[in-house]
Amino acid sequence: MITPHSGYHWQGHKHRFFEGWYYRVTLPSSGQTFAFMYSIEDPAGGQPHSGGAAQILGPEDDYFCRTFADVSQFWAWGAPSGMGPLGLGHWRQIRNPQPPQYLAPSHFDQQVIEGYQCTQTWHQGHLQDPISGEQVDWAYHIEPIYGWGNSGQRSTIHWGAVVLFAHF
Repeated sequence: MITPHSGYHWQGHKHRFFEGWYYRVTLPSSGQTFAFMYSIEDPAGGQPHSGGAAQILGPEDDYFCRTFADVSQFWAWGAPSGMGPLGLGHWRQIRNPQPPQYLAPSHFDQQVIEGYQCTQTWHQGHLQDPISGEQVDWAYHIEPIYGWGNSGQRSTIHWGAVVLFAHF
């Protein structure tokens, strides 16, 4: 199942633009829920508000947020209509400089010091809080259960939300 309009919608224009992706992940064994939110603002760059973010909301309202000022290190798949496959990521630090793109999971772990990537079925990342030094790492395969806009499927209440179950 591919959620309609889940791809990247920016069409290269210079005026203000924001897009975000939200995933609710529930661990089947414990029922604990996490939310992963990724966003990009003004990907043309050159504006004080240009950049991206990755936010994680965990059990007991644990929250982690990391911003990415360099929009040139953001990548995404999808036609401007957003009807393409979902794939996006943002890097802050990488061991061997290369154009931002989807990397095989093992290559991502070896190369990306700080950043994230996600597709319709795979999410992973490494982020670090520069003040506390706290490190957050994740890597999981997801099996979509519900998706906004799919025929015959329940609404997720959140516009554009996808409800997922994680398999570690």
